[in-house]
Amino acid sequence: MSLLFKNLRIHQILGSNTNVGKTIFATALARASAARNTPVYYLKPVSTGGLEDADHGHVMRYVESGTVHADCLFQYDEPVSPHLAAKLKIANKTLDQIPSDHTIVDSIAGCIRKYAETSQRYSHVYLETAGGVHSPTLSGTSQADCYRPLFLPTILIGDSNLGGISSTISSYESLLLRGYIIDAILLFREDYYRNWEYLDQYFAEKGIHVSTIDPPPPRLSDPAADHQSTQNYYNNLNAADTGITGVIDHLNGCHDKRIEELASMPKRTLDTIWWPFVQHGLAKTEKDVTVIDSAHSDFFSVYQPTEKADQPSSLLIPEFDGSASWWTQTVGHAHPSLTLAAARASGRYGHVMFPQAVHLPALNLAERLVRNGPGKGWASRAFFSDNGSTGIEVALKMALRAYATRNNVKDTDAKHLGVIGLAGSYHGDTIGAMNACGDEGVYSCEWHDAKGFWFDPPTVGISDGKPRITLTPALRNLVGESSTPAPSLSWIYDIEARLQTPLAAKYSSYIQKALGQLEREGHKFGALILEPLVMGAGGMVFVDPLFQRILVDVIRGQPASGKYANWSGLPVIFDEVFVGLYRLGMESAAPLLGVYPDISVYAKILTGGLLPLAATLASEPIFQAFWSDNKGAALLHGHSYTAHAVGCEVANEASKLIDTLKTGEEWKNAQESWSDGESRSNVWSLWEPGFIHEISKLKNVDEAMTLGTLLVIRLKSGSDLGYISMAALSMFARLKDRQDMCNFDSAAPGGASFTTHYRTLGNVAYFMTSLNTRPSLIRAMEKKIRDILKEA
Repeated sequence: MSLLFKNLRIHQILGSNTNVGKTIFATALARASAARNTPVYYLKPVSTGGLEDADHGHVMRYVESGTVHADCLFQYDEPVSPHLAAKLKIANKTLDQIPSDHTIVDSIAGCIRKYAETSQRYSHVYLETAGGVHSPTLSGTSQADCYRPLFLPTILIGDSNLGGISSTISSYESLLLRGYIIDAILLFREDYYRNWEYLDQYFAEKGIHVSTIDPPPPRLSDPAADHQSTQNYYNNLNAADTGITGVIDHLNGCHDKRIEELASMPKRTLDTIWWPFVQHGLAKTEKDVTVIDSAHSDFFSVYQPTEKADQPSSLLIPEFDGSASWWTQTVGHAHPSLTLAAARASGRYGHVMFPQAVHLPALNLAERLVRNGPGKGWASRAFFSDNGSTGIEVALKMALRAYATRNNVKDTDAKHLGVIGLAGSYHGDTIGAMNACGDEGVYSCEWHDAKGFWFDPPTVGISDGKPRITLTPALRNLVGESSTPAPSLSWIYDIEARLQTPLAAKYSSYIQKALGQLEREGHKFGALILEPLVMGAGGMVFVDPLFQRILVDVIRGQPASGKYANWSGLPVIFDEVFVGLYRLGMESAAPLLGVYPDISVYAKILTGGLLPLAATLASEPIFQAFWSDNKGAALLHGHSYTAHAVGCEVANEASKLIDTLKTGEEWKNAQESWSDGESRSNVWSLWEPGFIHEISKLKNVDEAMTLGTLLVIRLKSGSDLGYISMAALSMFARLKDRQDMCNFDSAAPGGASFTTHYRTLGNVAYFMTSLNTRPSLIRAMEKKIRDILKEA
């Protein structure tokens, strides 16, 4: 959670190595600030070594009394690395547990907020870290990662010793990779190695301010003499034109410029940007613009100035990313492992041509997806493209060509082949993906030419605390009832058991009758395309999985055998761009449905949400439809950035992180909470079952539903406006209101209260977490949502 105050200029001091003079520079800066009659706060989060040598004590000794307030949050006696100092206290049984990174960040944020509240006028804060950029914190995490949620502007202290040029540049790049704002690089003006000379030129080319001061005198054995010598050194720094005064001016300017830029962004945005999926006529004021200054983990850091000038509130507030950034976030924003993976591939490859070539990131990813991932047991090939929509375009080409080739369909007739799908489905915004959806949706354009037939499917939800299957009008006439109660969610998703029920026979009869009528009318189809389990943009509709399973069986003309075989009937496409790769708690819906597709598409979570990339997986029989010695028979489709090495490497790294989460305690606990007490449920959610059942009973809720990271609340609404309804948007408007923020057990980083960024689909509100969102944060969101629904 980034903190930014008008009345408080904050800078974090990091060192490019140990013993580079962080405390000397912190003291010099504090003295220079105090010399301007500016109140100064000095904060040392973690200190090791005796109190007589503590850095905050040094600052207090050499800055004029009464002009600086110094704090140290965690003090350890042993003069060793913080992680070792903490371990020694555990071993000595003088410490019960090692403070977590969360605890450190919360403590720092609390101190800074206290400074802002107590400061009567414009003040400076200097936060001095320990050791070098990657020195470990108490928990062993790199400082660069531990302090990143605070996102404080940084002063990097360069290394003036032998080898210091390299360590300074390496430290700068480490901070840059983590998104830090580096306002200045300071180092001693040492005239033997003259590192400052090289670094001044190196960083000037990058627009980074570099300044130097003379190094301090050698330490003297006599304490009184040493104190006087050091005092004289600081006095001379202030008296002479050493550049430290210019540093203060520069840092003040950086602070002011950042605030001015944030304040100007809403108007500049309204003047130049055309947003996707936004009616600009309804978002035309500066307050309608969400200015994101940074993002980390599950939170945006959003610019939102207080309307009361006398309130020392942060101009930046944490805002929970309640839609997982359009369903992409996997392990949170700015995850260092993904960033480093991107840098690794960018540095090694940049972008390289892919046709008839290969590089290791793409090959590793293809093998993982096909052999050990969602394609295991049925797929033989992976085709890479740019995003979910283009991945669907590829899938449609594959399926239609395979069908036309096998059935000797003439080219003129092949152009009129349609698809079979579900009403309300959405497969992307490119023209071909649009054409694979019906006319009832709003995601279309003037060239939209719906080609196919779309079944209106039965749906699943929890209403009044009970799971139910809601039937469509056509099925109601066949079954004789509008909805069917279910004993549990796990029963609904136990497809093999439900295949023997009367409802399964009704579904099969209904589908066969409809397809027979279409055939008699002369309709020709070349593929079946489904969003398994949940139709996303079409309204977050949870489809009865039994209906989808039987639809596949009928299309293929045979029940599933449990193993993949050569396709029959029509090729089956699973659009798992949204639902795949554990968004719903499972890697793919295929094992749950009990049928494998012939083609499937993955994106979004594929790269952990960091980069656009899609993979279209295909079975060997589909691939063989394009095999020929005639080039014209090939799959002549591609994109300039096909198999982008950076995206592929990030995807490989994301899959490793997900593998760790799959066996972690938090997923295990969530799965057990959804079990029936005897066996683990085949479906589960990070949202608590008690919460779901409770809100489903509220008078303004039609039904609630959840799987994996997804929560969907369908509101009762008197209008039938569908997507353009404002019901859900209005209901949850309080989530965006700064004045309505509440503190929920320090759920946000820094222990702060937070707002929530959310998206709606008409009368449907949905919320989505990352795969690793902390349970305490999800509980906080549940309380917010519950309170709003109860008070409405």
